[in-house]
Amino acid sequence: YYYLWQIWGFWVARRLHQESPFDLSHHVTFVKYWAPSLMALLPIPFIWGPVGGGDSTPPALLKDLSCQGQLYERARNLACRLGEVDPLVRLTARNSLLTFSATPKTAERLRLIGSKNIRILTQCGMPHTDFATLAPLNNQHSATFRFISIGNLLSLKGFHFALKSFAKANLPNTEYLIVGSGPEKERLQALVKNLNIDHRVHFSGKLSRQETLLKLQSCQVLVHPSLHDSGGMVCLEAMAAEKPVICLDLAGPALTVTNETGIKIPAVSSFQIINDLTEAMIKLGKNESLREQMGIAGRHRAIGYFSWDEKVKIIQQHYQEIVSTFPAVNS
Repeated sequence: YYYLWQIWGFWVARRLHQESPFDLSHHVTFVKYWAPSLMALLPIPFIWGPVGGGDSTPPALLKDLSCQGQLYERARNLACRLGEVDPLVRLTARNSLLTFSATPKTAERLRLIGSKNIRILTQCGMPHTDFATLAPLNNQHSATFRFISIGNLLSLKGFHFALKSFAKANLPNTEYLIVGSGPEKERLQALVKNLNIDHRVHFSGKLSRQETLLKLQSCQVLVHPSLHDSGGMVCLEAMAAEKPVICLDLAGPALTVTNETGIKIPAVSSFQIINDLTEAMIKLGKNESLREQMGIAGRHRAIGYFSWDEKVKIIQQHYQEIVSTFPAVNS
């Protein structure tokens, strides 16, 4: 249906452009680099993105996924490669005067299919109302220390790494809350039982966004070991709530989280990831002042770089630069 939508959208945009000419066109969704945008065929400057999808699970970590997870990753990689040879996708890339890429890996794939002028810009942002909702709560002195992970229970989310690390860290008076639902739930619950941490790990299931944010505020540290999120919105939400983030140094979270706002773990091997995650959990679990320092830095970064107002300013600047380069559009 995506192609039908694109064809219909192109004819509507073409008619509207003939009635009242546009200065430029900007395609923002779907957020994947291997799907075309027929807006690139309009006789005006074209901007594409932010688009993602160029990141994938590191090959060394595929064996740690469930069979279903491995099949999904291979099917997804095949879809990406097929998309790259789609003539319409390549036309979209070649015709884009500016392409926003969500991650550096996606930028590499975009160059291969013809994009020339690429800027890194994540698709994640927040309105000011969310920053107010996520005002930090002073719960650092809670009797029970809580880690939290939020997301669909899929192999690619890497929760199996975090659970093994949590068991290995074995911090006293500590719980781990996992918010979300998905096909990996039974596998993760079995892992929790085998690790003998079922009395300290809680699966809340899928919650409303408001309930999820309340859970986030009630915890001390977000653990987000995802293998290839182009965005990783939950990392931004945690930073807005003054929660330090532990994540893998991959894809979108690697751009959102800095060394001042959390701990980024290299993704070399499963053994190394589990060891490094364990050390990060122990480090943040035992160091309250570091948690506070990272939390404050995280909220400052979230407001300063990821509010929609700031994102709009960045994009408007690019609009103005492009339109000024093509004065004939306004004539």
